[in-house]
Amino acid sequence: MSPVLRLDPRDNLVVARRTLAAGERLPTEGVTAAEEVPAGHKLATRSIAAGEEVLRGGLPIGIAAAAIAAGQRLRATDLLPARPLPGGLRPLPVPSTAPSTAGAPEGATFRGFVREDGRVGTRNIIGVFVVGNCGATAARQAADWFDEERLARFPNVDGVVPYIHEIGCGMEMTGEPMDLLRRTISGFIRNPNTAGAVVVALGCERNNLKVFLEQEKLAVGDRLHTVVLQDIGGVRKAVEAAKGMVESMLPAADAARRQEVPASHLVLGLQCGAPDGFTGLSANPALGVAVDLLVRAGGTAILSETPEVLMMEEAFLARTGTPALAEALRARLDWWRDYNRGKDTQLNGVLDRGHAAAGLASVLEKSLDGALKAGTAPISGVFRYGERVTGPGLVFMDTPDYDPVSVTGQIAGGATMIAMTTGRGTPFGSLPAPTLKIASNSETYRRMADDIDLDCGPVLDGTASVEEMGRRIFDALLRHASGEKTKGEIEGAGESEFVPWPIGVFA
Repeated sequence: MSPVLRLDPRDNLVVARRTLAAGERLPTEGVTAAEEVPAGHKLATRSIAAGEEVLRGGLPIGIAAAAIAAGQRLRATDLLPARPLPGGLRPLPVPSTAPSTAGAPEGATFRGFVREDGRVGTRNIIGVFVVGNCGATAARQAADWFDEERLARFPNVDGVVPYIHEIGCGMEMTGEPMDLLRRTISGFIRNPNTAGAVVVALGCERNNLKVFLEQEKLAVGDRLHTVVLQDIGGVRKAVEAAKGMVESMLPAADAARRQEVPASHLVLGLQCGAPDGFTGLSANPALGVAVDLLVRAGGTAILSETPEVLMMEEAFLARTGTPALAEALRARLDWWRDYNRGKDTQLNGVLDRGHAAAGLASVLEKSLDGALKAGTAPISGVFRYGERVTGPGLVFMDTPDYDPVSVTGQIAGGATMIAMTTGRGTPFGSLPAPTLKIASNSETYRRMADDIDLDCGPVLDGTASVEEMGRRIFDALLRHASGEKTKGEIEGAGESEFVPWPIGVFA
């Protein structure tokens, strides 16, 4: 097997399958490595002039800032900033506006919890929430009391989870920041994976409990209870009250039973965490195949991470089905341009050190790779952060790149499973919607076997096609949606990853 991957005959670089030693000859390319090239990094196969496009997979990932010699390892500093795009960089290709029909699943199902409104959960969890950080201690102590031993009598309940965050006070009392926080909390309460909820408040938060319930049209009842520390007499009494409220909901939650339902009921959030130079060659395109299968089955997939979408603006605008959707997407992208003006973020076109060290050469390459996880379907809906998502099909939700914040928004919108590709590896987990993690390469999978669920390394070594791996991912999603625990759940990840987007002014 060749030690390098050539993705397109037009490319002026190749990707190292393994670490290349300085002086190693590559007969298939007619070039010698001038220096060591780590696995997943790129090597120029011919001289590239300053100002010339650097091609990978037949597409430009940037423009050479200076001459690059044949055999030289490509570094992020060798390319001009990716945005604003320098003159001469040709437009990106427009992805298909029709989803792939290849391998459309027939009769795909999973076993889920059918809720009163017809939505279907993949987990059955009782949540203990806070409107502001002042209730965090009481909420965590109340939820933590329900350990595995105490829940043994309720085998159909997947857990009692505290959802703690650091905002809700010292912030604007009205406007989008407060609206965003409230719809995020209420979205988790309404998520079909949530069987019941207790909301804990101090009593004097800016995110006032009464106003929160009224604004989000949440009614206290059998499945929703509240406790206020200042009214009940402090943390200890609040903890005991919250524990009693959870106890009262456990029998009804345990009465729920999994039922066989069509895969069309699955709502999947798409993520890429800690990518590397292989992610866009294996894990992301394989996840894209799984997304196409889910869309063909009538399910819903949520694409997010707006800064990456911004780098491919025209391509994604072309995927929207109507002018109204295109305008809605453009409005979110314009907001990000304003939000990042003058700030040191990836929207300035400079790749951060972590991604550069992992083999990525530019922000544009990172965005091209990330887009592959969305498959080929048109965008059928555009939503603000944490808004209730309506499918079916591929939809877009505006979120930052930061995994915990992005996933929190997707779950608030109704995601019942998350699929996350990774190159360098991540211990990320999420609740109440579990995260299926997919490694781009076998070395990372073996090194983090306790944290990562699937290995896409066979795509790189030629023992499995992208299509085959996509089908494996799709089948794994259905298994885990039916109750099989992900590695993250086994390791206890997820409680610390509830992170509502903290936009706005703090005082």
